[in-house]
Amino acid sequence: MEALGWWLMLVGSLRLASVWFGFFDIWALRLAVFSNTTMSEVHGRMFGVWTLLTCTLCFLCAFNLENKPLYLVTFLSFIYAFGHFLTEYLFYQTMALSNLTTVGIFAGTSIIWMLLQWNSRQPTHVKRI
Repeated sequence: MEALGWWLMLVGSLRLASVWFGFFDIWALRLAVFSNTTMSEVHGRMFGVWTLLTCTLCFLCAFNLENKPLYLVTFLSFIYAFGHFLTEYLFYQTMALSNLTTVGIFAGTSIIWMLLQWNSRQPTHVKRI
């Protein structure tokens, strides 16, 4: 497995912790991510499902880096997640800067790395003209 695949496995594993918090420990999720808001159990479970989906994408993509559609969807999941949290910080003030920084480190690294590897994901059977 390539280094990017191992990275995606790490990120997916860390996202699993957020899934746990979303379903079973809403107060920890509120303190760790959304510091300035009231979060209902429904919001926590929705966050958990959304995070489980992105976690699944990370694991699937880690083992299928040559699958362009899956690679694109996984890449976009990082864009969407970072955009969501950036909006929560800038417009709604529901996140602390330290929490956004943590998200930014993982999402930003993933976005940049996946962009840098984008063209190297060509199938070997494609004939170039």
